[in-house]
Amino acid sequence: MIDSLRRRFLSLLGSIYIYNEHRGYTAIDRVIDVVRRRSPEDRPFLEALAKHRADERKHYEMFRRWFQRQGAMPFAVDRTCGHIDRFVGIMFRSSIDNLNADDLVVRDDLFEKLCRVIALTERRGYRQVEALLRHPFVRSDPTLMKIFRIIETDEPGHWAPYEAWLTEHGKRGPSWWERRIDGFIHSELLVLKLPLLFLAPRLQRRQNWADAHDAVNPAAGPAAAVSL
Repeated sequence: MIDSLRRRFLSLLGSIYIYNEHRGYTAIDRVIDVVRRRSPEDRPFLEALAKHRADERKHYEMFRRWFQRQGAMPFAVDRTCGHIDRFVGIMFRSSIDNLNADDLVVRDDLFEKLCRVIALTERRGYRQVEALLRHPFVRSDPTLMKIFRIIETDEPGHWAPYEAWLTEHGKRGPSWWERRIDGFIHSELLVLKLPLLFLAPRLQRRQNWADAHDAVNPAAGPAAAVSL
Protein backbone atom coordinates (compact mmCIF):
# COMPACT_ATOMS: atom_id res chain seq x y z
CA MET A 1 0.00 0.00 0.00
CA ILE A 2 2.72 2.46 1.02
CA ASP A 3 4.78 1.56 -2.04
CA SER A 4 1.80 2.20 -4.32
CA LEU A 5 1.24 5.61 -2.73
CA ARG A 6 4.94 6.40 -3.03
CA ARG A 7 5.00 5.53 -6.74
CA ARG A 8 1.93 7.64 -7.46
CA PHE A 9 3.29 10.59 -5.49
CA LEU A 10 6.65 10.47 -7.30
CA SER A 11 5.02 10.08 -10.70
CA LEU A 12 2.77 13.07 -10.03
CA LEU A 13 5.70 15.08 -8.69
CA GLY A 14 7.73 14.24 -11.79
CA SER A 15 4.78 15.18 -14.00
CA ILE A 16 4.49 18.62 -12.42
CA TYR A 17 8.23 19.18 -12.71
CA ILE A 18 8.52 18.08 -16.33
CA TYR A 19 5.61 20.37 -17.21
CA ASN A 20 7.26 23.33 -15.46
CA GLU A 21 10.69 22.67 -16.96
CA HIS A 22 9.22 22.55 -20.47
CA ARG A 23 7.16 25.65 -19.78
CA GLY A 24 10.30 27.29 -18.44
CA TYR A 25 12.59 26.91 -21.43
CA THR A 26 9.89 27.69 -24.00
CA ALA A 27 8.95 30.84 -22.07
CA ILE A 28 12.61 31.89 -21.84
CA ASP A 29 12.76 31.75 -25.64
CA ARG A 30 10.23 34.59 -25.61
CA VAL A 31 12.24 36.54 -23.02
CA ILE A 32 15.41 36.16 -25.09
CA ASP A 33 13.58 37.49 -28.14
CA VAL A 34 12.41 40.53 -26.14
CA VAL A 35 15.91 41.25 -24.80
CA ARG A 36 17.42 40.97 -28.29
CA ARG A 37 15.00 43.63 -29.44
CA ARG A 38 15.41 45.82 -26.34
CA SER A 39 19.18 45.59 -25.84
CA PRO A 40 20.96 43.64 -28.58
CA GLU A 41 24.29 44.94 -27.27
CA ASP A 42 23.79 43.43 -23.79
CA ARG A 43 25.69 40.23 -24.48
CA PRO A 44 26.26 39.22 -20.83
CA PHE A 45 22.52 39.33 -20.11
CA LEU A 46 21.68 37.41 -23.28
CA GLU A 47 24.33 34.79 -22.50
CA ALA A 48 22.97 34.36 -18.97
CA LEU A 49 19.46 33.88 -20.36
CA ALA A 50 20.75 31.33 -22.86
CA LYS A 51 22.40 29.43 -19.97
CA HIS A 52 19.12 29.55 -18.02
CA ARG A 53 17.28 28.22 -21.06
CA ALA A 54 19.79 25.40 -21.57
CA ASP A 55 19.52 24.35 -17.91
CA GLU A 56 15.71 24.23 -18.04
CA ARG A 57 15.91 22.09 -21.18
CA LYS A 58 18.48 19.83 -19.49
CA HIS A 59 16.18 19.39 -16.49
CA TYR A 60 13.27 18.55 -18.77
CA GLU A 61 15.33 15.86 -20.50
CA MET A 62 16.41 14.36 -17.15
CA PHE A 63 12.79 13.97 -16.06
CA ARG A 64 11.90 12.57 -19.47
CA ARG A 65 14.58 9.87 -19.14
CA TRP A 66 13.34 9.13 -15.61
CA PHE A 67 9.86 8.44 -16.96
CA GLN A 68 11.19 6.45 -19.91
CA ARG A 69 13.09 4.17 -17.56
CA GLN A 70 9.82 3.44 -15.78
CA GLY A 71 8.05 2.72 -19.06
CA ALA A 72 5.44 5.36 -18.28
CA MET A 73 4.34 8.76 -19.55
CA PRO A 74 3.85 11.76 -17.26
CA PHE A 75 0.38 12.59 -16.01
CA ALA A 76 -1.39 15.17 -18.15
CA VAL A 77 -1.11 18.17 -15.84
CA ASP A 78 -1.64 21.61 -17.32
CA ARG A 79 -0.91 25.29 -16.67
CA THR A 80 -2.93 25.22 -13.45
CA CYS A 81 0.14 23.42 -12.02
CA GLY A 82 2.60 25.86 -13.53
CA HIS A 83 4.03 28.36 -11.04
CA ILE A 84 5.18 30.78 -13.73
CA ASP A 85 1.85 30.37 -15.58
CA ARG A 86 -0.12 31.35 -12.50
CA PHE A 87 2.25 34.16 -11.54
CA VAL A 88 2.24 35.73 -15.00
CA GLY A 89 -1.53 35.30 -15.21
CA ILE A 90 -2.07 37.19 -11.95
CA MET A 91 0.53 39.91 -12.54
CA PHE A 92 -0.16 40.57 -16.22
CA ARG A 93 -3.74 39.29 -16.57
CA SER A 94 -2.54 37.33 -19.57
CA SER A 95 -1.19 33.88 -20.31
CA ILE A 96 2.51 33.58 -21.11
CA ASP A 97 1.68 32.80 -24.73
CA ASN A 98 -0.44 35.93 -25.05
CA LEU A 99 1.96 38.40 -23.45
CA ASN A 100 2.49 41.32 -25.81
CA ALA A 101 6.18 41.16 -26.72
CA ASP A 102 6.07 44.63 -28.29
CA ASP A 103 4.94 46.13 -24.97
CA LEU A 104 7.74 44.32 -23.12
CA VAL A 105 10.25 45.73 -25.59
CA VAL A 106 9.25 49.40 -25.21
CA ARG A 107 7.97 49.54 -21.63
CA ASP A 108 10.51 49.28 -18.82
CA ASP A 109 7.78 48.95 -16.18
CA LEU A 110 6.46 45.76 -17.77
CA PHE A 111 9.88 44.25 -18.40
CA GLU A 112 11.04 44.92 -14.84
CA LYS A 113 7.83 43.33 -13.54
CA LEU A 114 8.59 40.24 -15.63
CA CYS A 115 12.13 40.11 -14.23
CA ARG A 116 10.77 40.19 -10.68
CA VAL A 117 8.26 37.44 -11.45
CA ILE A 118 10.93 35.18 -12.95
CA ALA A 119 13.40 35.82 -10.12
CA LEU A 120 10.79 35.09 -7.44
CA THR A 121 9.72 31.92 -9.27
CA GLU A 122 13.30 30.67 -9.47
CA ARG A 123 13.99 31.42 -5.81
CA ARG A 124 10.78 29.59 -4.88
CA GLY A 125 11.92 26.63 -6.99
CA TYR A 126 15.21 26.49 -5.12
CA ARG A 127 13.51 26.39 -1.73
CA GLN A 128 11.15 23.68 -2.96
CA VAL A 129 14.03 21.53 -4.17
CA GLU A 130 15.73 21.87 -0.78
CA ALA A 131 12.55 20.57 0.86
CA LEU A 132 12.16 17.71 -1.62
CA LEU A 133 15.73 16.53 -1.02
CA ARG A 134 14.63 15.84 2.57
CA HIS A 135 11.38 14.10 1.60
CA PRO A 136 11.44 10.35 2.42
CA PHE A 137 9.68 9.35 -0.82
CA VAL A 138 12.16 11.32 -2.93
CA ARG A 139 15.09 9.97 -0.92
CA SER A 140 13.92 6.45 -1.76
CA ASP A 141 14.65 7.07 -5.47
CA PRO A 142 18.40 7.54 -6.17
CA THR A 143 17.81 8.86 -9.70
CA LEU A 144 15.36 11.51 -8.54
CA MET A 145 17.79 12.51 -5.81
CA LYS A 146 20.49 13.01 -8.44
CA ILE A 147 18.11 15.06 -10.62
CA PHE A 148 17.12 17.33 -7.74
CA ARG A 149 20.73 17.78 -6.63
CA ILE A 150 21.61 18.93 -10.16
CA ILE A 151 18.66 21.35 -10.11
CA GLU A 152 19.75 22.60 -6.69
CA THR A 153 23.22 23.36 -8.10
CA ASP A 154 21.87 25.08 -11.22
CA GLU A 155 19.10 27.13 -9.63
CA PRO A 156 21.00 30.08 -8.06
CA GLY A 157 22.30 31.06 -11.50
CA HIS A 158 18.74 31.33 -12.75
CA TRP A 159 17.45 34.22 -10.66
CA ALA A 160 20.78 36.06 -10.64
CA PRO A 161 20.65 37.68 -14.14
CA TYR A 162 17.14 39.05 -13.63
CA GLU A 163 17.98 40.51 -10.22
CA ALA A 164 21.22 41.92 -11.64
CA TRP A 165 19.29 43.63 -14.46
CA LEU A 166 16.94 45.23 -11.92
CA THR A 167 19.87 46.51 -9.85
CA GLU A 168 21.88 47.76 -12.80
CA HIS A 169 18.91 49.72 -14.13
CA GLY A 170 17.89 51.21 -10.78
CA LYS A 171 14.67 49.19 -10.51
CA ARG A 172 13.14 48.05 -7.25
CA GLY A 173 13.16 44.51 -5.93
CA PRO A 174 10.04 42.47 -5.20
CA SER A 175 7.41 44.15 -3.03
CA TRP A 176 5.72 42.47 -0.09
CA TRP A 177 2.57 41.87 -2.11
CA GLU A 178 4.49 40.26 -4.99
CA ARG A 179 6.09 37.94 -2.45
CA ARG A 180 2.65 37.26 -1.00
CA ILE A 181 1.32 36.28 -4.44
CA ASP A 182 4.30 33.96 -4.93
CA GLY A 183 3.58 32.31 -1.57
CA PHE A 184 -0.13 31.99 -2.36
CA ILE A 185 0.54 30.22 -5.68
CA HIS A 186 2.93 27.79 -3.98
CA SER A 187 0.49 27.06 -1.14
CA GLU A 188 -2.37 26.63 -3.60
CA LEU A 189 -0.42 23.92 -5.42
CA LEU A 190 0.67 22.08 -2.28
CA VAL A 191 -2.52 22.32 -0.24
CA LEU A 192 -5.21 22.16 -2.92
CA LYS A 193 -4.09 21.04 -6.37
CA LEU A 194 -1.57 18.34 -5.50
CA PRO A 195 -3.94 16.47 -3.12
CA LEU A 196 -6.80 16.70 -5.64
CA LEU A 197 -4.62 15.31 -8.42
CA PHE A 198 -3.25 12.60 -6.14
CA LEU A 199 -6.78 11.42 -5.33
CA ALA A 200 -8.17 11.75 -8.87
CA PRO A 201 -8.84 8.16 -10.00
CA ARG A 202 -9.18 9.03 -13.69
CA LEU A 203 -6.16 11.27 -14.05
CA GLN A 204 -4.88 10.55 -17.56
CA ARG A 205 -1.31 10.28 -18.73
CA ARG A 206 0.05 12.22 -21.68
CA GLN A 207 -0.04 10.61 -25.10
CA ASN A 208 3.13 12.36 -26.31
CA TRP A 209 6.07 14.30 -24.94
CA ALA A 210 5.69 18.01 -24.37
CA ASP A 211 8.62 18.83 -26.66
CA ALA A 212 7.14 16.93 -29.61
CA HIS A 213 5.81 20.17 -31.08
CA ASP A 214 8.52 22.61 -29.95
CA ALA A 215 9.38 25.28 -32.46
CA VAL A 216 12.93 25.00 -33.76
CA ASN A 217 15.15 27.51 -31.97
CA PRO A 218 18.45 27.79 -33.87
CA ALA A 219 19.94 30.12 -31.26
CA ALA A 220 19.46 27.61 -28.44
CA GLY A 221 22.32 25.19 -28.43
CA PRO A 222 21.86 21.58 -27.34
CA ALA A 223 21.32 21.00 -23.66
CA ALA A 224 24.25 19.50 -21.81
CA ALA A 225 23.92 15.76 -21.48
CA VAL A 226 23.73 14.40 -17.96
CA SER A 227 24.23 10.74 -17.16
CA LEU A 228 21.60 9.45 -14.76
